[in-house]
Amino acid sequence: MTVPADSSSARASALRRAAHVLETAGLSGSLLVRHLGTGQELALDPDRPFPLASIAKLPLAAAALHAAQRGDLDLSTPVRIDDASRSQGGPGIARFTYPATIAVGDLIRLAIEISDNTAADAIFRIVSPRDVTEWLQALGTSGIVLRHPIGELYASLATQTVTRDVATVHSLVVSADKQGHPSPLPQLDIERANAGTARGLADLLQKIWDGDIEDAVAAPLRDMLAANVFRHRLAPDFSADTSTWYSKTGSFVHLRHEAGVVEHEGGEVLVVVALTRSRVPALAQPSAEQAMGYAARILHDELV
Repeated sequence: MTVPADSSSARASALRRAAHVLETAGLSGSLLVRHLGTGQELALDPDRPFPLASIAKLPLAAAALHAAQRGDLDLSTPVRIDDASRSQGGPGIARFTYPATIAVGDLIRLAIEISDNTAADAIFRIVSPRDVTEWLQALGTSGIVLRHPIGELYASLATQTVTRDVATVHSLVVSADKQGHPSPLPQLDIERANAGTARGLADLLQKIWDGDIEDAVAAPLRDMLAANVFRHRLAPDFSADTSTWYSKTGSFVHLRHEAGVVEHEGGEVLVVVALTRSRVPALAQPSAEQAMGYAARILHDELV
C-alpha cells in the first residue's frame, strides 16, 4: 500500500497509520473515505481492482431497481425457487428445504440485507451481469465490471474441493495471490471476476446519496443497506446513537470487503470503502475484521 506523496503531514500520517494497521493484521488492500459535504477524501490504492464477492450485489440491486423504475421490470413478479435454482453458500434460500415463491422486489431485499446468494442469482437471471455493467457505464460510473452470477464462485470452489479440503484450497488461493499467479478459482482473477475498485464503489454510493440516481431507486436501496445484518466488520466503528451506518459486505475465501456510508447526526455524510485480501489462510480472522474498521476510522476522523 502506498501513501500519496502530495498528502499533508497530518493526512500522510493518518494514511501511514491506516496502512500499518492493515498490514499488521495480514491484510493488503484498498481503503477510501470521502466526505460528501466537502468532497475531500483520503485513500490507499483506491484504483486497484479487486474481485468483489458479494459486494457485486450492490450494483445488481441498483440496476434492477432502475429497471423497475423505468417500467422494464415488475417488482411484484413471483419467482419460484427450487433445488435446481438454488445457489450454493450463504444464509437464506440456499438453506430452504422446500420450494418457495418470492417476489422480485423481495429477492432484491434478501440479496442486500442478508447477502442471499440464491436471491441475487435469481435477479441475475433477469438483469444480467452485462446489463448491470452497461447501466453503470451509462451512469458514468467506471471501475466496476460484472461478469458472472454469485453461484459461479461457489461452484468453482466446490470443483476444487472434490480432490482437496477447503483449507488446502484456501492456502493455494493465498499463495497464488502472493506470487501473482493465476488463481485456482478462475473467478478470482481480475480479468474473469466481478471486479471493482474502491473509487468506483465510492462513486456509486455517492450517486445513491447525492441525487444523481433517482429517489425511486436510491431510497429503497438506502433502506436495505441500513438493514444489512452483517455488522462485524466496519459497523462497530461507525454505528452509534448519533450516526447511522449503511453498507454491503463481501466475503469469499481470503477476501474481506465492505462499502458503506455513515450519516452523522450533525449532518456530515462520508463514504467508506475497504477492499482487502488476507495473507493468512484462515476463514475466521476476527482481528482482521477489527483492523479494517480501525483503519477506516483513522481516515474518517482525519476528515471530520
